[in-house]
Amino acid sequence: MQAALKIKHPKVVKKKAPVLAIKENSAEYRTKLHIGHTRTCDCGETNINCLTAKEWLKSQIGVWRFGYEGRDIRDKKIHPATFPISLSKKIIELFSHQGELVLDPFVGSGTTLVAANDSNRNAVGFDLQENYIKLCADRIKQSELFNSTRQVAIQDDARNISQYLPEESVKLIWTSPPYANLLNRKRKNKSRRNRDNEQLGKVEQYSQDSRDLGTMSIEGYTTAMGDIFESLLPVLRHKGHCVINVPDMWWENQRITIHVSLIQELRKRGYELRNIIIWDRTNLVNQIGIFGWPSNYITMGVTFEYLLDFWKPPK
Repeated sequence: MQAALKIKHPKVVKKKAPVLAIKENSAEYRTKLHIGHTRTCDCGETNINCLTAKEWLKSQIGVWRFGYEGRDIRDKKIHPATFPISLSKKIIELFSHQGELVLDPFVGSGTTLVAANDSNRNAVGFDLQENYIKLCADRIKQSELFNSTRQVAIQDDARNISQYLPEESVKLIWTSPPYANLLNRKRKNKSRRNRDNEQLGKVEQYSQDSRDLGTMSIEGYTTAMGDIFESLLPVLRHKGHCVINVPDMWWENQRITIHVSLIQELRKRGYELRNIIIWDRTNLVNQIGIFGWPSNYITMGVTFEYLLDFWKPPK
């Protein structure tokens, strides 16, 4: 009898899971990142996004409102200052195409990365804190869809972003940065005092790291933001947008106009202001205490914030 023929089966090669987080001890730390940045849609060459005319029309209204969903993080013990996924998706879908690259220099809890995944955009986010990078990776893993894009969180200073990305690879910079030393003080306002949310008297700052913009005075903060965003100009495409979410604040009975300071600083650094959008947060705020009554009228900073829309001017 002839010996039975041995059939050779091809080896099954397991596809490596994409890296979701790069930390200080990672091999990819401060090396060029392999991530897509070209559009994958069939939109016209001059289109700035994939929106329909009807969707575009809705976005022209200069006051926006958003709600939270189940995936949003609202626990301040996890992160002191989050924003809705729906806000991030609107910004991303307004100022980029599918397949293009979105950058968040202060990624925090990772909402930008989740929204980019939902919108079929590549995205990279940076943060100093290792616990936030882990949170980002966990959220990306939970929200992964079957698309060809990649989202990655990197534990590094925003000042080092140019070491990771090629020039003119980013279509949109979108971020909600630390707001100078707004959070770096004990919570005393009446709206907190009336809530049983364990926030009265707490310091909600991200960290006390000297590199953290949230530890700085408004003057130091403005200069540092200017330095960071000037260093990002080479990686941003011409006519690529840069949207920054900031509020103003009250400090010792004076209004500190963070949004004005940033507009002036980024203009000096080579950006052009295109739009100012008001994020109306009144539907997200509960039990506001009475401030200033009856002798000192002040508008409540927690009820609205600014979305500052800049771009890198055409060549």
